[in-house]
Amino acid sequence: MHGMFPKMSQFDLHHRIAEDPAPTLVFFTSPACGACRHLKQVLHKVQARHPEWRIYEIDAREEGGLVREFEVFHLPALFLFSGGNYHRAVDSEARADAIERAVEEALRLPPEEAP
Repeated sequence: MHGMFPKMSQFDLHHRIAEDPAPTLVFFTSPACGACRHLKQVLHKVQARHPEWRIYEIDAREEGGLVREFEVFHLPALFLFSGGNYHRAVDSEARADAIERAVEEALRLPPEEAP
């Protein structure tokens, strides 16, 4: 079984992302969420194929402030940051190639307003 992605909290998310120019995926999850476990396995494949991308995990139960900030209504939820800025939500099937395509397409678009 794959390990955890680094966890982030509302206290470190913004400054850790701001300092990092790499494409960054922020993944909202919770231990009881089966779809989250599946997506986590898929994200490990994505990470193996894109070692330069950063992937962080946020436990939605522990981080209610971030859940509200990002308007997360269902889990799992995935958000893309690039060049230190919020880019957009990634809405894709839970397959490595689909997520890669969604991220690469999103990176070609201008960033959206952060929620």
